[in-house]
Order: sequence, then C-alpha cells, then structure tokens
Amino acid sequence: MIDLITRHGSAAAASVARRAGRALGLIAAAAVALTVVLLSPFALEEISGSKGVDWNRLSQIGAAYGFTSAIVSALALAGVAISLIVQNRQARADQVQGIRSYYLELVRLELDDMPLFQPVWGDTDIVDPHEQKRHVYADLMMNYAWMGFEIGTIRERLLRDMLAGMFTGEAGRHYWSRAHTSWIASSSGSRVGRRFLAVVGEEHARAVASGPPTRSALASRPPAVPVAGASPALRTSVGALIGLGAGLALGSLVRSRR
Repeated sequence: MIDLITRHGSAAAASVARRAGRALGLIAAAAVALTVVLLSPFALEEISGSKGVDWNRLSQIGAAYGFTSAIVSALALAGVAISLIVQNRQARADQVQGIRSYYLELVRLELDDMPLFQPVWGDTDIVDPHEQKRHVYADLMMNYAWMGFEIGTIRERLLRDMLAGMFTGEAGRHYWSRAHTSWIASSSGSRVGRRFLAVVGEEHARAVASGPPTRSALASRPPAVPVAGASPALRTSVGALIGLGAGLALGSLVRSRR
C-alpha cells in the first residue's frame, strides 16, 4: 500500500511538472510573437535600406501595428488562461482518480476477508455473509458506472442497459435502496452527477414497476457421496441378490447329483 501511494505521488509530481513546462512554453511563445510585432517596423526599415524616414508617418504605421499586437496579445493571454483552466481540471481529475483507486484497494481487502474488515465500516443490517459480498460488489459496479459516465466512456444508453440488468435482480434493488441516500449526498454537486442520479433513479423505478425481482440464490451444490458404510436399502438389495444367487447355485448342485 505504501508503494502504491509513493508511485501515485511520483506520477502526480511528474504530471504537474509537465503541465508547468507547457504553460511556460506558451507564455514564451506569446512573448516572442509580441516582440516580433513591435520590432517589425524597424526590421522593415533595415531591410528596405531607406534612412531618414518620417517618424510621424512611422508612428502612424506603428499605431496600426499596435492594434494588431493588442489583438495578438489578447489571443495569447486567452490561450494561456484556457490552458491553465484545462490543467486545473486535469489536476482535479488526477486527484479524484487517486482517491478512487485507494478506495478500490480498501474494498478489495474487505472482500478478501469480510468478517475481519466489515465491522470497521460500522454496523449493518445485512446478516447473510453472501449478501454482504453482493452489496460490496454492487457498490463496485455502481462506482465503475459512475466513473465511466463522468469521463464519457460510458454513454447514457449503455448506462441504462447496465442498470436495467442490475436492477432486474434482488441484490441490485436492495443495494440501491440502502445506498441511494449516500449517492445523492456525494454526487449531486455537479451537472453530470445530477444526470447520473436521475438516470439511476429512472431505471430503478422502471425495474420496480415491471414486477418482482429475480431472487439471488447460490448455485446448488451436488449431494454428498457417502464414504463410510451404505444405506439400509442398499444393504437389503445386495443381501437379496446374494441370497438369490446362492439359492440358484444350491438348486443346480442338487439337480446335478440326481
């Protein structure tokens, strides 16, 4: 776990350094472009080889270039601002992804040993250990759907298909009835989050209106094979067969002696 945190911190630091380098590169490019625009009248004078140019006329030309340079500067500053906004959003997404990865590690530990780690989360009304694991697994599925929907890899149509299958069963409906309050508290702060909650609520209501859920039952195990002794019915059948065979053999022996 410590190695995981260390690797994530190193990756985050490298990402910040790359973003800072890109921002400095954009600022330097804007400064170079502005310098070229401002010095272009003098460069043109040198290239043309004409001396003693009327500075009033040159100032008017410079004023025209000044308007152009102002536009270029405004565009450069707008580009830098947009770049900083995008970088800020990316840094926020990296932080959220790191927190979610850490959460998934905690959930995996809990699934590996439910009796040991479940009490850490507090008391629960789920008594059956299999039902507890279903609840945790359903939470992982819902988080996967939310992350995919948030970043755009899971579109709304695919999300509805996933939720329709999940809410067909008893475990999925029980999960949402227990967890929807915490989901509303954690995901309703953004437009995407509110849309996600609306889609989940609609699919849950549609599944409930369609009828009772399918029950969550474990696969039946094959009957145990007895290893010691045999049943009374089996012993009786074997004894009857042995007696019949012995009687036939004895009758055959008596007939042959006659």
